[in-house]
Amino acid sequence: MSNIEQTLSIIKPDAVQRGLDNAIKDMLKSKGFLIIKEKKIQIEKSEAEKFYKVHETKSFYNDLCSYLSSGPIVAMILEKENAVLDNRELMGATDPKDALEGTIREKYGISIDKNSVHGSDSVENAKIEINFFFKD
Repeated sequence: MSNIEQTLSIIKPDAVQRGLDNAIKDMLKSKGFLIIKEKKIQIEKSEAEKFYKVHETKSFYNDLCSYLSSGPIVAMILEKENAVLDNRELMGATDPKDALEGTIREKYGISIDKNSVHGSDSVENAKIEINFFFKD
């Protein structure tokens, strides 16, 4: 039985600024992800605050929101079997220096803050996050 899932992936401002969108999309496609929908947008800080609400109590929350709204991002709906887990594996550890070789963050991440990509951490959150950027 196949377990086709969708997950949200965001190419963050640092990667978009460096023109890495296509390289990151190619990495995703090479791992079997279909990009169902995508859009390049710039969000307001207030929208970033809603998006990252789960981190509201954490010390990095304000910086995270400022950063996500600091420049254009590419939001994508990815689809494949076990999309959530496979995308997290491909992204690599939050801190690029801990990320395994061949992961997006190992290759393109600058720092724990500027780590180039975001991906949903569960099927439930994927639905919420996809709806946040792609409510039809």
